[in-house]
Amino acid sequence: MNTAVLRTEVRLFRREPGALFWILLFPTLLLVILGSIPSFRDHDADLGGLRTIDVYVPVAVLLGMIVGGLQSMPQTLTGYRERGILRRMSTTPVRPTALLTAQMTVYGGAALASALLALLVGRFAFAVRLPEQPLGYVLALVLAVLAALALGAVVSALSRTTKIAGAIGSAVFFPAMFCAGVWAPVQTMPDVLARIVGYTPFGAAAEALNRAASGDWPGWTHLAVLVVWTVLLTAAASRWFRWE
Repeated sequence: MNTAVLRTEVRLFRREPGALFWILLFPTLLLVILGSIPSFRDHDADLGGLRTIDVYVPVAVLLGMIVGGLQSMPQTLTGYRERGILRRMSTTPVRPTALLTAQMTVYGGAALASALLALLVGRFAFAVRLPEQPLGYVLALVLAVLAALALGAVVSALSRTTKIAGAIGSAVFFPAMFCAGVWAPVQTMPDVLARIVGYTPFGAAAEALNRAASGDWPGWTHLAVLVVWTVLLTAAASRWFRWE
């Protein structure tokens, strides 16, 4: 029964051109635009000899999960609640938790697919090295996806309507993008600001991915920050989420 729900959610997701573009394609498109700037392909001593395009690949990797977790998933779940779909499901053998699990699987899978696409385009279009510490990179990536989905679940829990979900999601979306390094990579931030950002979910994720990409094991502090945020946000969503 849960498999049927997942298949249905996958089909519905595939019919959403907006979600497909913003989650799967937009991060890579942004990477291509930035990589087309000649100066972004030059080595920079302030970045430890890396190129600007090198440090923007982890940013593109994070962008897909930020869009999916904070914008798309809360709108969908809140819409289901607003239209009474969750209430009607509670009277059938399919529990609402099956729908929630399917939603997180769909958007988590889309975020991982977006990350893979950004890595491949970065490698083949701009000669960006693939992560030199692949195990650590995958661990940091999975934890970042879980944190993004947990944060999206909190937005869904706090939103009675899709309009409210959009407003709250947007209010969290732009600070999340800043912490991920969309406007300025974490490496270029002042030390105090970088330390503060490092204690946010996406700031910690950006730092962990950058370290793994360069061949080092992601900092245990950054991984711990992601775990703590995921646990706290999941607990908050579980406490506040209402099916009706």
